[in-house]
Amino acid sequence: MTRSIKISILYIFLFFLINTMQAQKLSNIEKNIIASVETNHKSALLFLEKVVNLNSGTMNHLGVKEVGNVFKKEFDNIGLDTKWIEMPKKVNRAGHLFAKTKGTKGKKILLIGHLDTVFEKDSPFQQFKIEGDTAYGPGVNDMKGGNVIVLYALKALHESNLLENAQITIAFTGDEESTGQPLDISRKDLIEAAKNNDIALGFETSTGFNYATVARRGSSGWKLEVKGKRAHSSGIFNENIGAGAIFEASRILNSFYTEVKGEEFLTFNPGVILGGTDIDFNKELNKGEAFGKNNVVAQTVIVKGGLRFISEEQKENTRSKMSAIVEKNLPHTSAKISFTDSYPSMQPTAGNLKLLKILNAVSNDLDQGEVKAYDPGKRGAADTSFVADYVDCLDGLGTMGKGAHTPKESLDLTTFEALTKRTALLLYRLIQN
Repeated sequence: MTRSIKISILYIFLFFLINTMQAQKLSNIEKNIIASVETNHKSALLFLEKVVNLNSGTMNHLGVKEVGNVFKKEFDNIGLDTKWIEMPKKVNRAGHLFAKTKGTKGKKILLIGHLDTVFEKDSPFQQFKIEGDTAYGPGVNDMKGGNVIVLYALKALHESNLLENAQITIAFTGDEESTGQPLDISRKDLIEAAKNNDIALGFETSTGFNYATVARRGSSGWKLEVKGKRAHSSGIFNENIGAGAIFEASRILNSFYTEVKGEEFLTFNPGVILGGTDIDFNKELNKGEAFGKNNVVAQTVIVKGGLRFISEEQKENTRSKMSAIVEKNLPHTSAKISFTDSYPSMQPTAGNLKLLKILNAVSNDLDQGEVKAYDPGKRGAADTSFVADYVDCLDGLGTMGKGAHTPKESLDLTTFEALTKRTALLLYRLIQN
């Protein structure tokens, strides 16, 4: 036997040895779960196409409910108790889909997704398509792909008769992209579900194949309203007329920039500003009109913006600093600032990091590599933040893709099946403990 043949045989032996060692990390039950995901992969893609092609822009209430009903039927078929929760008329949102298993075994797990997208009914971006290893479509990644991962991971467990004793609740909200107000109504059911569970897993878009979210910044809104003394511009700065509304608004915004910014994870942004003699601002559409003249001192300014924070303490401290700046008015001006809560923060707790460790073990056992915590400063707010005070959480477990919220939104099909396997195996191990 030649030396080259011996080397080839050795490589073949090592290849099979490595793969055998990898396979031994998974139990027979786990191998069956993985096989189910593989068998159902084509079905998952067809189902994804179906739901992506149903428009469910947040304000298309009928479309959101239609997508919810498609998922509802699938959850019914695997033995879950399902219900559609309507929102009161004043909330002006479609509602939520909830589903629940009937078991009593293992950790109580809440799986979170959302049915709505940013693409409303009149959007030109409506159809699913595949080009090579990439799928395109409205909400294909944010986050109908994540919802499909949840469904087909549960299908894999169902096919191995593992759902009967599990304690799993699915909450697919209908208004994550534009949360209904008041929050104590639109998020009541989600929060109540969290109080009755041990763990929450969010399937918002993945930040990378080997990352998961253990912390998210919260989101808050603010509105600045400034008044000045209307007068001929030739008298601006004198003791009777003062600085005018636009100079006062400029002082405030510049002070925010120089005195408040700088803390880790803290950002704030003035998103729209109108100023002049008269303004007409539509708060629902975040747009308006302003009228003024070069020779008239501005009488009114309005600024609307957003605030991102990692903790309630950081949020409140920042609001106090901003309010103090607003109170130091230039001559003959007045200003007030108001704040609105939107999403709370999700802090990097010990429980969240423990879940990441479990996920990492699953990923390594599947030979998918280490999973690390993603930088919370690079993540937006999501529904998982509403439950973070009540349960241990992981988020960012959904699909990988690019261009979320744009007409080029895409999903990486090379990772879709692998992420479904990871989810199915994670759920199995959690319900065994």
